Amino acid sequence: MSGVSNDDSHDHSQRYVISATNLTKKYGDFTAVDDISFHVPAGESFGLLGPNGAGKSTTMRMIGGVSQRTSGSLSIMGLDPEQHGPEVRAHLGVVPQQDNLDEELKVRDNLLVYGRYFGLPMSYLKPRADELLEFAQLTDKAKAKVDALSGGMKRRLTIARSLINEPSILLLDEPTTGLDPQARHILWDRLFRLKEAGTTLILTTHYMDEAEQLCDRLIVVDKGRIMAEGSPASLIREYSTREVLELRFGSERNATVGAELEGIGERLETLPDRVLVYAHDGEAALEQVHARGLHPLTSLVRRSSLEDVFLRLTGRSLVD
Repeated sequence: MSGVSNDDSHDHSQRYVISATNLTKKYGDFTAVDDISFHVPAGESFGLLGPNGAGKSTTMRMIGGVSQRTSGSLSIMGLDPEQHGPEVRAHLGVVPQQDNLDEELKVRDNLLVYGRYFGLPMSYLKPRADELLEFAQLTDKAKAKVDALSGGMKRRLTIARSLINEPSILLLDEPTTGLDPQARHILWDRLFRLKEAGTTLILTTHYMDEAEQLCDRLIVVDKGRIMAEGSPASLIREYSTREVLELRFGSERNATVGAELEGIGERLETLPDRVLVYAHDGEAALEQVHARGLHPLTSLVRRSSLEDVFLRLTGRSLVD
C-alpha cells in the first residue's frame, strides 16, 4: 500500500473504531486470550464466533474497560480504555450476557435511572426513553414491572437501555442465548436497524446462524486464538464446499461406514451421530451413496455453514 504514514498506530486509530494488536489476557497460568489482533472500521458488524470458553467474553470485557489486559495494545475511538475509561464508556453501549435489569423498577424507569448514571438530563432522557421503548417494541409495557416481561422482552429492554447515551459502538455478548426462535428473529431485526443507522456492532456468539445473519465480518476464535477471519461467505468458500450431505447410519454403523464412502464428495467428517459428506452437489453425492448399495437411515442435503468452517478448523462443533 503506497502513501501510508509510517506511524501505523496513528493510522489505525483514524481508520478503525476498535483496534486490538497482540491482545493477551492471562489468569495465573491460564491464557484466556492469546495474542489476538483485529481492527474494526466504523459501521461494521463484527463478530467473535466460537464455543463457550474460547475467550470471547474476556475480549469484550477488555474492550469495555472492565478487565485489564495482560499485554498488547487496544484502542477504542483512538483511546486506550485503561487510560481513558470514562471517555471510552461514553461512546459504548454494553449488552452483557446476563440481563442485569432492575427487577423492582418499571420498564421505562429502568431506562431513566440508567441514563442518570451518564449524567444525562431528564429533559433529554424522557423523550429518548419513549423513542427507545418504541424501537424495542415495548411501548405498551412502559409501566409494567420488569419481572413481568418475557425473556425476549427483557433482552430488548437491555438493548434499549444500552442505547440511552446514543453510543457509536454497541457491544453484545451472546445477545440471544436462551431465547426462542421468534424472540431471536425480533431481536435480529432490531440489531439490523441499528446497523443501518450506522452503529458499529461487536457481538460474540456460538450460534452460527446468528453470525451468518448479523456479521459483515468475523473472527473464528478457539482456546483464545484466532483460527480464521473474513466474511461469513468468504470463510465458507475458503474452508468448506458448497453443500453438505448429512447421513445417519445408526450410532454403531456411523464410525465404520467411512471406508465404504471413500471417494464420494471432497472429504468426509465422521461425527458420533452422523457422517458429513462435503460435496459441490449434495444430491449427486447421495446418488453415489445409493449406487454403492448403502442405505442410510436418514439423509439431508444442506448448504455449508459456519458450523462446517469451525469443524474443519478445530475438529469439533461449536456447541461442544
